[in-house]
Amino acid sequence: MSGTRSCGGTGTNRRRRTTARWDSWNGIFRDTREWICRQATGDILEVAIGTGLNLPHYAEDVRLAAVEQSPEMLAIGQQRAEKLGMAVDLRIGDAQALNFPDASLDTVVCTFSLCAIPDDHRAVREMIRVLRPGGLLLLADHVAGAHWPTRAAQWSIERITIPLGEEHFRRRPIRHVQAGGLVIEHHERFNLGIIERLAARKPVH
Repeated sequence: MSGTRSCGGTGTNRRRRTTARWDSWNGIFRDTREWICRQATGDILEVAIGTGLNLPHYAEDVRLAAVEQSPEMLAIGQQRAEKLGMAVDLRIGDAQALNFPDASLDTVVCTFSLCAIPDDHRAVREMIRVLRPGGLLLLADHVAGAHWPTRAAQWSIERITIPLGEEHFRRRPIRHVQAGGLVIEHHERFNLGIIERLAARKPVH
């Protein structure tokens, strides 16, 4: 959930707190990390990798680059990669301005991070930009619930989480993906509709 703030400032501290909370609640995501990573092929970019919780779920011969705003979290991700024997190109980076050329990647992954990126629409546009034609975008996040009582509860929670950590509970990244012209190939929601995961293909033409 890279943002526009300095990597050592308040934005990074908020990012670290938010990620630590979601890391501790990893069970509610079911098999989502495996579901995402097993579909990732070719030259892969993971956006907002955090502490690297997805790393064990990638194929052994993965070609993976990753960006993260927080140097402290990136260091943990580097340690995790080394323990796993993985060669990963880990970089400090902003999800809203990816330092990769247009159409240079086969797969882009982002899990449980768009909820706290200041401009999630811009971040999705960047992910689409760096995908090659025919490339796959793999996203998972907590989103607006399927029914109004859940959404009402999420609205109340946001009165606290947005000022404290810029964490949004009612976003719908799938709408940005569709607006970007990608074709949704797989889409699932569960746990009252608040967890959403999808695979979307960038058209060849």
